[in-house]
Amino acid sequence: MDGVAAREQALDAAERLFYGRGIQSVGMDDIRSASGVSLKRLYQLFPTKEQLVEAYLVRRDVVWLRRLADRVERHQDPVERILAVFDQLREWFGEPDFRGCAWINAYGELGATSPRVAARARAHKLAFKRYLAGLVTAAGLPPAMADHLQLLAEGAMVTAGIFRSAEPAAQAREAAVLLLKASRGHG
Repeated sequence: MDGVAAREQALDAAERLFYGRGIQSVGMDDIRSASGVSLKRLYQLFPTKEQLVEAYLVRRDVVWLRRLADRVERHQDPVERILAVFDQLREWFGEPDFRGCAWINAYGELGATSPRVAARARAHKLAFKRYLAGLVTAAGLPPAMADHLQLLAEGAMVTAGIFRSAEPAAQAREAAVLLLKASRGHG
């Protein structure tokens, strides 16, 4: 197996296990068993578990943001594009293997002891905030609206993860509608 294939297999296994069971409960032996990549090869690719966690979060970030953008780009109306963010969250929360936000989970497990994991979580949340800020700007809304929308989305992520329900996305969407109407009425 070449390096690219081994890396992808290891990351596929890491994502399934880290997201499904939690990072601290999964060892490199678990990744080896689930991926079929030898332990020696695994350590050649990722000299530390922390580097594997970081690579998992980076790869997941790309996929997550792409799925979000794909959903948003289906709409032309700037306000509908903002609300599509919450529609995407609802779809994500309804997936059978949904276990909350991978970056919030990783930060909760390792943020205090792993600067690399903390940096990845911050980078993801900043990228999400920048994405929302772009939508807010395109809709002609005050810049602070991006902060408010992000808080709604992040709160929905945590609540959905804890309660295993897609309903927090719908509730956050309803709150976003109210915020957008209030902002438009005073703008």
